[in-house]
Amino acid sequence: MEEYLNIIFRTVFFYLLILGIFRLMGKREIGELSILDLVVFIMIGEMAIIAIEDLDRSMIHTLIPMLMLMAIQVASSIISLKSKRFRDFVDGKPSVIINRGKIDETAMRKQRYNFDDLLTQLREKNIRSIADVEFAILESSGSLSVIEKPGYQKNQKNGDITLPLILDGNIDEENLKKINKTNLWLRQELKRQGYRDIKKISFCSFESGKFYIDLKDET
Repeated sequence: MEEYLNIIFRTVFFYLLILGIFRLMGKREIGELSILDLVVFIMIGEMAIIAIEDLDRSMIHTLIPMLMLMAIQVASSIISLKSKRFRDFVDGKPSVIINRGKIDETAMRKQRYNFDDLLTQLREKNIRSIADVEFAILESSGSLSVIEKPGYQKNQKNGDITLPLILDGNIDEENLKKINKTNLWLRQELKRQGYRDIKKISFCSFESGKFYIDLKDET
């Protein structure tokens, strides 16, 4: 019975302690957490679990490192407010994924960000076509900020959803079938527009009767 009471006491104690620590660290949305925030939160949570499960472990041995992590987090937040260099080091810098309608494959590779990620986040923002995007910025939090091209709302009414026909120089046969087109049709259409080497195409889609083509590492 004493053992169960001890578990209950530790659970309530560390719950309240973690709640207090997180309140002292400041309010942030989950999507706005920095890497340092996530590391600290995970470490504090793991410490609390170990302290609850290991009844032979003194609570003070868990309490001290948890409070130290809180102090480190608060101190780093204060330094981040005063130093942009430190903030960039901890949180990272935003990356421009689409710049004036052109996809930056180099920036995507640096962030280990692929076309599936890009299209998914555009759909989450109710953007059907990648051709409607003027700028897309991958924030340090992992969210995607999008600035649409002029006339975006007009295009949305009659536009089709982006289905990639070519990714990294490879034709997507399944998506061709979805739009009732063939491999031969795609190659012929690209040749008419001056694109003879498919391997040089990073991304290609066919939306509302128009092609959107992005060449690999085009500057």
